[in-house]
Amino acid sequence: MEAAEKEIEALEEEQENEPHDKYFLRTHNKIPGDIFGRVAELRPGYAKVSLITTEIMAADEKGLLNGGVIFAAAFLAAMASVNDPNVAPLSSESEFLAPVKVGDTITFEAYEKFQKGKRREIEVIGSVNDIKIFTSTFIALVFEEHILKSKLPQYE
Repeated sequence: MEAAEKEIEALEEEQENEPHDKYFLRTHNKIPGDIFGRVAELRPGYAKVSLITTEIMAADEKGLLNGGVIFAAAFLAAMASVNDPNVAPLSSESEFLAPVKVGDTITFEAYEKFQKGKRREIEVIGSVNDIKIFTSTFIALVFEEHILKSKLPQYE
């Protein structure tokens, strides 16, 4: 077992002990579930998103799934795991490990691995039938107010 997988298992065990009654999605909740996946499970520092793939998501006539759809569902899982209305992405590093075809259901599990101040590091694993097809590490920031209300430097 890879070190990252062991670390995720340890985080999952730790998060299972967190109280999570009345825990609901507080961020990115206007994203349409039929396109980007539905949040199937949510607790502090963890989110599971399920994406049922459809023909509109195809990249070609053979039914290969568009990688952007996979990334978008992983992004939703990452932001949901932080679950703060003021979370915003900073960066990500992703690997597409196997092709996905239209008709597959992808499960994304996101674990908040690291938290320091406003900064969050989130590990996301996507799988189809327990076969890992995607991994990503997202870095996000939690602002004091919504990013569109925050004073950010203007770029020309």
